[in-house]
Amino acid sequence: MSLLPVPMIYQAPWWLPGGNLQTIYAALRSQRYLAEAPNFRRERWVTPDNDFVDVDFAQHISEADAPLLVVFHGLEGSSASHYAEAFADVARVRGWACAVPHFRGCSGELNHAPRAYHSGDFEEIDWILRRFKAAHAGPVVAVGISLGGNALMRWASELGAAASGVVSAVASVCSPLDLAASGRAIGQGFNRLVYTRMFLNSMVPKALKKLEQHPGLFSAEALLAARDLYAFDNVVTAPLHGFKNTEDYWQRASAKPHMRRIAVAALAVNALNDPFVPAASLPRAADVSATVTLWQPREGGHVGFPSAPFPGHVRAMPEAVCGFFAAQL
Repeated sequence: MSLLPVPMIYQAPWWLPGGNLQTIYAALRSQRYLAEAPNFRRERWVTPDNDFVDVDFAQHISEADAPLLVVFHGLEGSSASHYAEAFADVARVRGWACAVPHFRGCSGELNHAPRAYHSGDFEEIDWILRRFKAAHAGPVVAVGISLGGNALMRWASELGAAASGVVSAVASVCSPLDLAASGRAIGQGFNRLVYTRMFLNSMVPKALKKLEQHPGLFSAEALLAARDLYAFDNVVTAPLHGFKNTEDYWQRASAKPHMRRIAVAALAVNALNDPFVPAASLPRAADVSATVTLWQPREGGHVGFPSAPFPGHVRAMPEAVCGFFAAQL
């Protein structure tokens, strides 16, 4: 494990104690940009299996050979997520280009194929990043948020030394690198009542539409009976993407067991008070290669990291991640 190439210090505001407040307030109330919201231009890319992904490009001025920051969103996220807008604004200030590719079904329109997306979708990551690399004159760096970060780290571990031919550096933010540990945590107590319910309220209706699109794909009755992500993954995610069941999916898709194979510069950011990524499940120095930097601040919540002054902003984490990328460039 490498030492941090730039200083990264985070302290939560005194008026936002605890991981849940730092998570929820950051997503709903904190400021995401300095002046005005990023303006995105959308491109639709046809996938090798004749489906599509929608890619949103931030419309700010950057040189043709400036770095391109690719932001992979989290579960049910999009370019409208608070972290995506914050990263786009930090890229604007640095003069970097920025793009947010949407995982299938997350851009506001249902994708065509039976498959959707999942936490270990490194093959989709590979196709997307190679297309960016082929089209962009400057260096490419990529950050994945939560689910997107686990998938990105799986990609980096799968490619090993070849990853540096596609990107200059990667980062994961608040990613469930041990999917089983995070899956258990989000299915209990307050997490189950708030976060699980929020995700299922988005995922179940989309899955029902997918079933209308492809009758017989899975059991509607079993889907409607799902009360946590374990059950949802057992009915939908696992069988649609080639896994035997939830346990098989969580085991094979988790990035943590493979992070010793990462050969490109990588940063893994995880707050120790993340409500549903248990601190005990996070990788330690012995779990990762020498090219991986672990930043595990005491506070921050799940993709929160709100900063003072009131009403708070969420630029501290994107600025730190982009500082890491700049040091690699």
